[in-house]
Order: sequence, then C-alpha cells, then structure tokens
Amino acid sequence: MDLNQITIPSLDVEKATEFYKKLGLILIVNALPRYVRFECPNGNSTFSIHKVDELQKGHGITIYFEDDYLDELVEQLKSKDIIFTSEPEDKMWLWREAHLNDLDGNSIILYKAGKNRKNPPWRIK
Repeated sequence: MDLNQITIPSLDVEKATEFYKKLGLILIVNALPRYVRFECPNGNSTFSIHKVDELQKGHGITIYFEDDYLDELVEQLKSKDIIFTSEPEDKMWLWREAHLNDLDGNSIILYKAGKNRKNPPWRIK
C-alpha cells in the first residue's frame, strides 16, 4: 500500500490554491472554486483542497512536507511573505522542523528527517 493523496477542507479554495503554489506544489487539476489537486515536487503523492461551508472544530489537520534543504526553503518562502510560527529547529525525535499555518488554520510542518523519517534508532524491529 502507498499513500496517494491527502485532501483538506478550505473556506476559500482560490486563496488556498495560491498559498500552496507559493509553497511549491504543482497544480494539476483546477476545478475552482470547489476543488484543486497538486503534485508534490518530489515523490508520487498528491495533495488536494475541497470547498466547505464550515471548518471542523478542534485540533484540525497537520500536514507534513519534507525537504532536504529545509533552511533554504524556509528563507525562500519568507521572501514570498509566508509567515512561520516557528523557525527551523532540531527536535529530540531527530527531525529538523519549521511550523506555519495555512489560510484555513491547518498546521503545516516543513521538515527534514532523512533516514530518521522511517528508520529512527527506536524503530520497532
């Protein structure tokens, strides 16, 4: 089994589309104003956004995007007026992460984990 895509809700798919294009995702399906789908620049996963009239309450969704050049990516995105809630930081679980939110309040974590993403020292044998 392989993860194909994640779909998130948005109150304004057009604005969300521009935000995720700034992050570097590649638009492949445009059914605005109700739906869009992107390819990730690396790998085979896709990411889509669909229109909702109301967002769910509570913690919501957390989206992780990995990039081997995290610090450089963060600087590029900041130059495009993307606002981060935390700068790149080494975490105790051996990932380097930077945090931000999309326009609908979904949490986004940009990270670099390398081999530790799937094979941390504490992986179950």
